[in-house]
Amino acid sequence: MYRVDLNCDLGESFGAYTMGMDEEILPFVTSANIACGFHGGDPGVMRKTVQLALTNRVVIGAHPGLPDLIGFGRRNMEITAQEAYDMVLYQIGALDGFVKAAGGKMQHVKPHGALYNMAAKKQELAEAIAEAVYQVNPELILFGLSGSELVRAGERLGLKTAHEVFADRTYQSDGSLTPRTQPDALITSHEHAVQQVIRMVKEGTVLSQQGEKVVIQADTVCLHGDGAHALSFARHIRDILGQENIMVRSVASCGER
Repeated sequence: MYRVDLNCDLGESFGAYTMGMDEEILPFVTSANIACGFHGGDPGVMRKTVQLALTNRVVIGAHPGLPDLIGFGRRNMEITAQEAYDMVLYQIGALDGFVKAAGGKMQHVKPHGALYNMAAKKQELAEAIAEAVYQVNPELILFGLSGSELVRAGERLGLKTAHEVFADRTYQSDGSLTPRTQPDALITSHEHAVQQVIRMVKEGTVLSQQGEKVVIQADTVCLHGDGAHALSFARHIRDILGQENIMVRSVASCGER
């Protein structure tokens, strides 16, 4: 039987602003990446989201991003490796405090947005992020884009890693995600997204925008929780994965490295 983790970025509301449908989508995922206050989230939201995840028995990970609340952490910033290390260490520590206070345990770390995409290609940033994760807890699992510099940096350091793929994003022939600035970056059809996931899990490939087969490893699938039809898609993909003999479990439960 095939096994895969379903993760979702959560806790990205802040102040008077609500983003996503955290409470509704949690029953359909196995890993929650909780924002740590830089690109989204605030202390109260962090606390509430941690509790929601624990109540739903969904494993918890930190979702550190760039300090760009207005741009939602999706705009590239010129940062040094030291700055990347410092900001990731800071954010993991903040969320870990809430997790421990609630009686839980953190499973993983997944960078957000531009920080994630920058670390996928820039070795020095990837190594700085992996080092920050390792220094907090070498047992944490580092999530990164399948085949990316971030995953390789984690593996070199001895961290457990999870190669991540995306249900609702298109790919380029080098294995990178199509930039959100391009009109074809997002997959809006539920059926197209589901078929892409099934292919990635069972065949280990994805079809790029250039029509080429790209080899990938699908340990965990990201479901974005802030889309207009995020909840209905989460329900749909859980149903279809079951029909396709694909077991949905957290990365640690899957026994992935």
